[in-house]
Amino acid sequence: MVTIPQHTSHTSLANRRSSSFFNTPVAPPQPDVYYVGVDVGTGSARACLIDTNGIILGLAERPITRHELKPNHITQSSTEIWNAICYCVNTCIRDSGVDPSEVFGIGFDATCSLVAISESTDEPVAVGPDFTDHKENIILWMDHRAVDETNAINATGDKSLKYVGGQMSIEMELPKIKWLKHNLPGGISDCKFYDLGDYLTHKATGSEARSFCSAVCKQGFVSPGVEGSETGWSEELLLSVDLPELVEDNFRRLGGIPGKNGVFLSAGDIVGKLTADAAAQLGLTTECIVGSAVIDAYAGWIGTVAAKADIAGLQNQDSDSNIEAACGRLAAVAGTSTCHIAMTKEPCFVKGVWGPYKDVMAPGYWLAEGGQSMTGALLAHVLAIHPASQELARLAEASNVSKFDYLNLTLENLVTDRNVRSVVSLAKHMFFYGDFHGNRSPIADPNMKANIIGQSMDSSVNDLAIQYFGACEFIAQQTRQIVEEMEKSGHEIGYIYMSGGQCRNGLLMRLLADCTGKPIIIPRYIDAAVVFGSAILGAVAAEDSVSEHISTRGRSRRSSILQSQRSGTNLSLGGSQPPARDSSTSVPPAHSPYTAPSATASSSNVVSLAYASSGSGSHHHIPAMTPMEEEQVDYFNQPTAPANLPTSDIRKSVISSDDDDSGDELSFGSKSKVQQDLQQKFHKLGLKPLSTIRKVSSNNPVQKVSPEDKLWKVMEKMTGPGRVIPPSDKNDPDRRLLAAKYEIFLEQCFQQRRYRDIVDQVEVENIKATGSTTVV
Repeated sequence: MVTIPQHTSHTSLANRRSSSFFNTPVAPPQPDVYYVGVDVGTGSARACLIDTNGIILGLAERPITRHELKPNHITQSSTEIWNAICYCVNTCIRDSGVDPSEVFGIGFDATCSLVAISESTDEPVAVGPDFTDHKENIILWMDHRAVDETNAINATGDKSLKYVGGQMSIEMELPKIKWLKHNLPGGISDCKFYDLGDYLTHKATGSEARSFCSAVCKQGFVSPGVEGSETGWSEELLLSVDLPELVEDNFRRLGGIPGKNGVFLSAGDIVGKLTADAAAQLGLTTECIVGSAVIDAYAGWIGTVAAKADIAGLQNQDSDSNIEAACGRLAAVAGTSTCHIAMTKEPCFVKGVWGPYKDVMAPGYWLAEGGQSMTGALLAHVLAIHPASQELARLAEASNVSKFDYLNLTLENLVTDRNVRSVVSLAKHMFFYGDFHGNRSPIADPNMKANIIGQSMDSSVNDLAIQYFGACEFIAQQTRQIVEEMEKSGHEIGYIYMSGGQCRNGLLMRLLADCTGKPIIIPRYIDAAVVFGSAILGAVAAEDSVSEHISTRGRSRRSSILQSQRSGTNLSLGGSQPPARDSSTSVPPAHSPYTAPSATASSSNVVSLAYASSGSGSHHHIPAMTPMEEEQVDYFNQPTAPANLPTSDIRKSVISSDDDDSGDELSFGSKSKVQQDLQQKFHKLGLKPLSTIRKVSSNNPVQKVSPEDKLWKVMEKMTGPGRVIPPSDKNDPDRRLLAAKYEIFLEQCFQQRRYRDIVDQVEVENIKATGSTTVV
């Protein structure tokens, strides 16, 4: 297999000078246009800056803290999160060299966590267990304090529960609000509540608009028109679980009623423009348009499922296709946990899978969300608890590879040493069921635990490697279980689009393909797919503004407003003043070496991404792979199918590039590197970082699309190519073995519940016999 030299750009600048990209006539450059995306995950905030071709020009990350002062009570601070966002956006703008006035839109995504805010002051409200600390005003999604409240809500049997998989999860927000009602000193009489993503758009614009994504997916909202729903909220449910405060004034604390006292938006709909304060803190302008937010996993769907790939059903995507083309594409957004999101035109009810949710992504379409409570966290846990954990860390560090790469190599060596057929055969007697933190889908049982068959007293790294393989196999087998349950209920899933750092694990990706029997598609941006998806939200919201700007060659009303602001004259709607840097802002200085460790800060290798990896536009080319590159390889070097784009002479620079101008291999997150001489490289080429190639005139106006297809059009344009890992043949020995072990996996799953029922029944009889609630 051809090896690309480490630390070498996929396409060097010298080779690109002679490529067809630079020799192809293009339309005259149009005004530069950029968008910002913000992603708030469980452990960090990130921001990226993209151009109109979906090329990431800047990327920054800042850790955020979480506190667990009491078991299962996990909190965060909205103030800290906003400051981290401002730091990241400022860093992206600074590192990319982009003029803030050229940033037209910004999008947000965040975890589905509950934010409590005072109605009277718009300031944070403490959520406990320390009710004196008002900075800690977020109950994190993974907080499990509201067990009794969740049970009480599910006991009502309200029809709204039908649309959250049959029962409300302890991770959702209504149980958390009920807990606060009975534990917050003074109750919730002065509180209003937001999903974290909606709070961020509120902080950015001052608007009380909410997203269908957060309200429908996590708060029990049923879109008007569904089963006779008129207000969206179930008054009967809220009153029956002692939450009359949420019903007051047409549900104002939850955002109100659509079209009456509330505004609810689909992904990327316009929320408003940045306020003067928000613009100043973010380093942007008050003409930057904010798109409606989504939950982080849904941003992963946005950032991946429009990827082009050389595989049946995805070739030759029609430019006139609409968002219905996304149906049948499952997005698996992997991180600490994994979410599985799929779209359908009609509602499909799947027991144990959240949804179907209407309007959350586009009007008239439904989404379903399965999930695994632990995937990345599971692999980390398995490594941490094994006796050989420290030895593994030492060996991996000495070999200068990651722990997972070292374990993959160990498994490969064990296959040879033990003279077995393959790594799957090596672990044939390891039966690993890994629901350490309960089950999210498809059985929706928070009481599920792990059970492992095949353990011995072996405490070596070799044993750790086999248990690690078992955990990877469990993730893949449970994904198959989720997919099968979705397909039984009407979903037609043809492809799985992965995102997240787990995409780099060839062993796990191959197991996913062979267990599910579905092609696995790896996105262009492995680590940045979610934040890239949020940037697309900003692009969708700003599309009309951008079209006007381009059609007038930069002489739009927006440009006039910004020009007048620079001159000190305020012409903007609403009377907002031009943003100014305020010395009192709490945003950390962007240049501080103490708050920007090299592991988390900075710009990506722009030119590599723009020209070696972009699939958007007819002038961008991806090299096809040779038969040698496509040959079937083992579980550690997953085979991939090439992107469906024409071959060009850029191929030569992909295979070997020793030009002095070449950059780092395409990567993000903790592996991203600062490119210090980016602007000089562009200058030497005579290029600006972005010049759009759309030609718009009065004779060729921008084509208007329906609201439900606007998002898809932008996704198709910006997402770029994906790489494909096809499943092995059905008769492949490893795939047959995995299929047999799947039946055992299912037994482990359902037998655990049966065993619990047996002993619980005995305990009930013991309680009756003793007349006590405690059995000795």
